[in-house]
Amino acid sequence: MTTMSTAAHAAPSRGGPLVRLRRGRAEDAPWVRPAFLGLLAVTTALYLWNLSASGYANSFYSAAVQAGGESWKAFFFGSLDAANAITVDKPPAALWPMALSVRLFGLGSWQILVPEVLMGVATVAVLYAAVRRRFGAGAGLIAGAVLALTPVAALMFRFNNPDALLALLMTVAVYCVLRALEQEKGTAKWLLWAGVAFGFAFLAKTLQAFLILPPLALVYVVCAPGGIGKRIGRLALGGLAMVVSAGWWVALVELWPTASRPYVGGSQNNSFLELTFGYNGLGRINGNETGSVGGGGRGGGQGGGWGETGIGRMFNDSIGGQISWLLPAALILLVAGLVVTWRAPRTDTARSAFLVWGGSLLITLAVFSFMAGIFHEYYTVALAPYLAALVGMGAAVLWEERTRWLASAALAVTVAATAVWCWTLLGRTPDWLPWLRWAVLVAGSVAALGLLFAGRIDRRLGLAVAGLGLAAGLAGPFAYTLETLGSGHQGSIVTAGPAGGAMGGRGPGGGGMRMFEGGAFPRGQMPGGQGGQGGQAGQMPGGQGQGQGQGQGGQMPGGQGGQMPGGTPPQGMPQGMPQGTSRGEGGPGGGGMGGLLNGASVGAEAKAALLADADDYTWVAATVGAQNAASYQLATEKPVMAIGGFNGSDPSPTLAQFKQYVAEGKIHYFIGGSESGTGEDGGRMGGGGPGGGNSEISTWVSATFEKVTIGGATFYDLTRTA
Repeated sequence: MTTMSTAAHAAPSRGGPLVRLRRGRAEDAPWVRPAFLGLLAVTTALYLWNLSASGYANSFYSAAVQAGGESWKAFFFGSLDAANAITVDKPPAALWPMALSVRLFGLGSWQILVPEVLMGVATVAVLYAAVRRRFGAGAGLIAGAVLALTPVAALMFRFNNPDALLALLMTVAVYCVLRALEQEKGTAKWLLWAGVAFGFAFLAKTLQAFLILPPLALVYVVCAPGGIGKRIGRLALGGLAMVVSAGWWVALVELWPTASRPYVGGSQNNSFLELTFGYNGLGRINGNETGSVGGGGRGGGQGGGWGETGIGRMFNDSIGGQISWLLPAALILLVAGLVVTWRAPRTDTARSAFLVWGGSLLITLAVFSFMAGIFHEYYTVALAPYLAALVGMGAAVLWEERTRWLASAALAVTVAATAVWCWTLLGRTPDWLPWLRWAVLVAGSVAALGLLFAGRIDRRLGLAVAGLGLAAGLAGPFAYTLETLGSGHQGSIVTAGPAGGAMGGRGPGGGGMRMFEGGAFPRGQMPGGQGGQGGQAGQMPGGQGQGQGQGQGGQMPGGQGGQMPGGTPPQGMPQGMPQGTSRGEGGPGGGGMGGLLNGASVGAEAKAALLADADDYTWVAATVGAQNAASYQLATEKPVMAIGGFNGSDPSPTLAQFKQYVAEGKIHYFIGGSESGTGEDGGRMGGGGPGGGNSEISTWVSATFEKVTIGGATFYDLTRTA
């Protein structure tokens, strides 16, 4: 460990900023800084390639970005529209960088997604810096490369969900805690910065930001320099910084008069605190998510319908290819690193680093594996920095100890286990690059055999063998990453690699149907829970077709016929779901479940109708559910009211409020393409939350106002009664 220990106290290089940027530290080998800059350049190029194929990606968040680019009030609250009817179901910090980009450069795919790419590159850079300080440049480069080539990371650092900013801020927080553990004088500066990172991470994705707080706090209290009282005091200061950096926004929202701010999306009583501790908090753990698709109350059981829970969840067919390629290696190397550093002094920074990164990985892994609420594959990007750090650190520690038989054996076991697991994962897509799985297995086996003798062979030969093992371990995720980069990803549920394609996940019209087993909806249940029974099948908005309409679980909106993409519905499809294909100019173009997972394909005729006299109205249209509203808003760049928020299940607006808006001439059209309710257009989509008026609004509109067909979609002109 003596060689690596010098990295933590290296002096900066001399010279101007450009010289330091090019050369790095004075004691670094000539290859170090070019290799680091090359890693960042390659990551940037890979993540920017084919970026526009995803269009607006998740139109739910893109609409909020468009609104924030038009209105500072919408920017602050994270409103879905510039007229501030309702917010997204998360705090707004993840929207702010994208909204600023749109303000500066206009609305477009690149303007929205390039900030996400930059977050990915920054995360790689911070991870490299955190690992190389104690374990050397080689370890930092391995960690950075593993992170950049993790399929789910390549997916989410090119997508506009909050997870990209969360992953960056979590990595920054760990970096700051590690710096605090190095401080021999025991100042609180780095803990204060860690608190700020945690606070803004909360403003990106609420309580998920605090998952790793327990292990980090415990490691600091036990392993930091200074007396126990001072350690606890400095930790308290960091906690105060966290509360202030997150609490200022929460306090403003809670104290702001509700009549002059947007409704808090995802909540049932217009409270951000209720959203935080309910739908986005404990509900994610126990499955009791009031307002969720299916209506909440699905706690207990095996994932509440969101896939099987348990220790094997991260390795299953749905999630394994996203994140788990090097997960066995990370766990083995965590144990090995702790064994090697076991007898070190209490304040040893190498052991502290293993405890910090390992604790972060294990607690996040445990929560993700056993949470019974909403869980999607892309959530696992949170694991990627912790996993990558452990691989880089553990490989460096064992390589330094390779003259010991146990260390070389541990290296060999790590490479062999990785090769076997990658072979298994690649076998789940047997028709995709079938040669690769055998190449990985053979290369990994050869490398594992060579690493058994790593301490007894020439150093250059040993490095070649180690490089072969690293290449074997990265070949599978690299291939999955390239496949991910080559495809566009749109909608609310996206997955990486050739096995990806949850509904709404790939391409302009969404992807396949792998959404009922741990995907979009609980098995056999449409949003809204026990929907309208019997009657006609309902219609995919914007299309014509045939279907059968008996049974429970809700009808597709639209009344007559209607067909689902893909022919025969998959196992778990609720009875009464229409079958086949359907698409119209103004309706959801393969957007998934009537627009819940993706939005509508807005034609020229519908766009022209909405833009006619648009400045005379606060909202050019209203529709149930945020994805459909988002599509029309992005097409027109005019506010569209999303009744009921994302799921159509939020009690906002009430029927009385909606009637008042109409009476005041604030809304031009009601778009019936995805309406909730049981009026003329029938079908229940999204459901109303407690006290919600979504179905009442649909019924009242269809009975009161003139129905027109524009570009294949059903519109109601709210200025003309029937």
